[in-house]
Amino acid sequence: MTVIKVENAERLGRGGGVVTIPLITRQSAEEENLITTGISTYPVGTGAPYHSHNCDEHVTLLEGLAEVEIEGVGTVKLVSDDTTYVKAGIFHKFTNISDSVPMKILWVYSSAYVTRTFYDTGETVEHLSSADAMVKDLSPLAAREFTREG
Repeated sequence: MTVIKVENAERLGRGGGVVTIPLITRQSAEEENLITTGISTYPVGTGAPYHSHNCDEHVTLLEGLAEVEIEGVGTVKLVSDDTTYVKAGIFHKFTNISDSVPMKILWVYSSAYVTRTFYDTGETVEHLSSADAMVKDLSPLAAREFTREG
């Protein structure tokens, strides 16, 4: 059994002020796990770049206003507690559309090993690795922001 006390959880800076709290991961689970979960917070004007994953993804908007663009579906506005489910290989992105409130999401992947493929470059990276930044055009200085906090 694994219990994560969020106040003690490590914070991961992802560039551009985006912060992720990894919850259930290969590293944190005390037993073999079949999912990966976490919470990410995006400042006003930020969002995830258009991408896909090697596994299914569930996202629930916990706070703020968001817009999700899903390949083959289009763009949908989301409010708190709205939930999405995107199958593996489908491109999508989430954007904070609030003028004043951070976008906070809970994400759940259907695999212990998660990758992200960026639409613009075709590059596939391991989820939450240093190459998995949420800000598209990282300068070398901004790339250093992608560090573990807290």
